[in-house]
Amino acid sequence: MQTGKQVIYVATAQADPNDVEWLSRIEKHQQRRPAEWTTLLVPVELVATIRDYCESDRCLLVDSLGTWVANLLDRDAAGWEKIVHELLDSLTQTASTIIFVAEETGWGVVPAYPIGRTFRDRLGALVRDLGIIANPVYLVTGGHVLNLRILGSPLQK
Repeated sequence: MQTGKQVIYVATAQADPNDVEWLSRIEKHQQRRPAEWTTLLVPVELVATIRDYCESDRCLLVDSLGTWVANLLDRDAAGWEKIVHELLDSLTQTASTIIFVAEETGWGVVPAYPIGRTFRDRLGALVRDLGIIANPVYLVTGGHVLNLRILGSPLQK
């Protein structure tokens, strides 16, 4: 809202009609959003959405990268790398302000099962790649916001 631009909320979650608790969470999340925001349901086609909405008077709020990555876990390594390359490329070509909400998986236990490790590795690498090009980069934890561009130094790949 501070950008003064039209906010487009890009929701990456997929509703499952068989999961009542998940549907309730989605509904509560929808109710918290300001009425003037436009909501787009984008479980997979994030790159196309960024390209379609790349106007300078818009702010895209993508919530969340973890859910988006989870929606694409069925892609093989080469397919995933292609998607990541397309995403990063789309960011260099957009006039929009884009805010990504991302979970920090590197703070948790390394999962004991392959798909969990794939998720952790893919999301961690994507967040790191975005953190290199994003400005500012914020960490929100314990009820506090930290500007990592001011407080931190980027790691070398």
